[in-house]
Amino acid sequence: MDVPLADAVAAVRDELLEAAARPGDDPRLVFAVGPVEMEFEVELRADAKAKGEFKLRVVGAEAQAGVSRGRTHRIAFTLASKRPDGGDLLVRSAAPGPEGPGDSSERIDD
Repeated sequence: MDVPLADAVAAVRDELLEAAARPGDDPRLVFAVGPVEMEFEVELRADAKAKGEFKLRVVGAEAQAGVSRGRTHRIAFTLASKRPDGGDLLVRSAAPGPEGPGDSSERIDD
């Protein structure tokens, strides 16, 4: 199965936004999403509907066997993940944070 490159990138973006919107169990622990590195095997195809235009399609592993290696290309790029206001995108953790030392009021000092 092959997917338009724009759809593959949009799917990663949507997953990051869903993770950021999902409430976490422990509000003390959040992750800032840093640069997102992506790498794809793509095939350049002429668009039959739009004359002279080409489309990049991400080639799935199962479809690669039927595609000539000479027609596929590997592309890699890094996206900077930012909110529209320029701040970091934060993802809340669903895992509980460290418990810490607990109540130390009953401890005896030497």
